[in-house]
Amino acid sequence: MAAVDTIGLGPAELARESARLEAAGPSETIRWAQQRFDARVALACSFQDCVIVDLALKVAPRLEVVFLDTEFHFPETLEFVELVRDRYQPNLTVTHPSASADGWPCGSAECCQRRKVEPLFRALVGKSAWITGLKRSDAATRTKTEVVAWDERRQMVKINPLAPWTDEDIAAYISANHLPVHPLLAQGYLSIGCAPTTRPVRPGEDPRAGRWADSDKMECGLHG
Repeated sequence: MAAVDTIGLGPAELARESARLEAAGPSETIRWAQQRFDARVALACSFQDCVIVDLALKVAPRLEVVFLDTEFHFPETLEFVELVRDRYQPNLTVTHPSASADGWPCGSAECCQRRKVEPLFRALVGKSAWITGLKRSDAATRTKTEVVAWDERRQMVKINPLAPWTDEDIAAYISANHLPVHPLLAQGYLSIGCAPTTRPVRPGEDPRAGRWADSDKMECGLHG
């Protein structure tokens, strides 16, 4: 882990803040991020649900929200993005793949790199930190997710306010706050990615079993 000269954060302070914010909760984590980074922080959201958007915009109404349009999303996901846009009127940036993605359709070797990873890099130019909706309960690959961490690849701070939350916490927040729900969740899509590589989850399966089901792939590359 390296120090972040522009904001004066080093490994020890990142660790202290992560431990403190773990106990403080998501809203305080987002408030800290806004106060520390101001316009140099953005939220990247997959729009599987809008919990992180709701939490973030209650604290920081003008926070930039980034949605990565891979051009292979389910129509229901794009409709959900518009529903959330109408409800919150967020400062929304929608990215699109560059021409380099044209030869890499969904499921091919370079698809996620060209359609998600590279567009996010471009969206975060000029930022010092980014916020995600990652939870430790999402997958075995995410069990060590810290609330505040150093993103070595992007050379910036990565903030995961929902890291300690469970799926039950998410469902309870949605119910208590009367949030809209992605229509595919009721059809068994418990982890929603691109349409060609996502299927409903069968009873008893891991929630992410429907992602890249015919391969050993577990992550798209955005998170390591």
